[in-house]
Amino acid sequence: MKTAEPARRRRGVVTTTLGITQTLAWGSTYYLPAVFADPVCEALGLSREWFFGIFSRALLLSGLVGPTAGRLIDTYGGRDALAASNLVFAAGLALLAWASGPVTLALAWAVIGIGMGFGLYEAAFATVTGLYGREARNAITGITLFAGFASTVGWPASAFMIDALGWRGACLAWGVLHLVVALPMNRFLVAKAPPPTPAKAPADAAPGGVPWIIVILAAVFAATTFVSTAMATHLPRIIEALGAAPNAAIFAASLVGPAQVAARVAEFALQRKASPLVTAQLAAGLHPIGAGLLAFLGPVVAIPFVLLHGAGNGLLTIARGTLPLQLFGPAGYGLRTGLLAAPARLLQAGAPLLFALVLDASGPRVALLLSGTLTMLSLVALLTVAASSQGDGLSHRA
Repeated sequence: MKTAEPARRRRGVVTTTLGITQTLAWGSTYYLPAVFADPVCEALGLSREWFFGIFSRALLLSGLVGPTAGRLIDTYGGRDALAASNLVFAAGLALLAWASGPVTLALAWAVIGIGMGFGLYEAAFATVTGLYGREARNAITGITLFAGFASTVGWPASAFMIDALGWRGACLAWGVLHLVVALPMNRFLVAKAPPPTPAKAPADAAPGGVPWIIVILAAVFAATTFVSTAMATHLPRIIEALGAAPNAAIFAASLVGPAQVAARVAEFALQRKASPLVTAQLAAGLHPIGAGLLAFLGPVVAIPFVLLHGAGNGLLTIARGTLPLQLFGPAGYGLRTGLLAAPARLLQAGAPLLFALVLDASGPRVALLLSGTLTMLSLVALLTVAASSQGDGLSHRA
């Protein structure tokens, strides 16, 4: 009993540290374009299409380096990898501050994209899994509770810094925060991981060597990430296209963040009663219910739709970290989650443009039909995984 309480406190310190540094990492990278696009494009004489095209390539690059990052974290632990990512983020933001055209802008975002592959959720989840094994679920949920406010904190902070320092100064300010806040926190407050547990070859591997359940999960995470990214980009527009006033559409869409955090708090409180697989199934099922209501009833149910979508989206973020841990155990977790995240990052990069084409060509109801179908198919796939894991004991694998 005397040793359990200090251990719990140390775990709380690690979880809080990673929650804070993940909030900074997301706010200064993934959520940067929403505020920086206009001033950067105006200063460099570029179109928004150019800017977001370059940003999409950074997302692609982060997906490509993710498996390598995961393998390194499996072998050496995540503390040093996360600290190194802060150096990479700072370098990329410094390059962004000095960008003078499309080539230097692309170079800056390429460096930031490498940092994203080594320094966002998958790396943080792999870090706590290396430290706590199957007991990492609490820590994963706790990290997402903090970082769920990344846009809430990041967007106003970016706007304030741009007003005070200009966009180039704001880039440098974000970089300094990585060096003086996130870097020492990741390096000195995150524990060093113990030697890794050798990964066992999965019994459910397909002839090519990749477990078929990993293929299904990769498809589920890719589909749901596509939907969440598309909604993050186009949600106010969809609600307005269905007949809502612009202010009402923006207000309804703004409830996504609170719904995400509320769902994560509920998951944290109830996680002893529900497995990650059940949480993932619930998360995948909420969006199609809301999408059907909104498509048939119109903007009168915009707020219920947003709450359902936001809650599902918040739970899916947790499921991406906890579900592979439940099904396959902690051994090889970093590489596995890196592989699972790669297709999602690829689709994420194209989601805003692809969904815009559907919305422009066919209207909001067809767009909602598309998003609802993708998430419903994800639910069916997760039900298939549940049936299989019960049959061959995957959920209890060490």
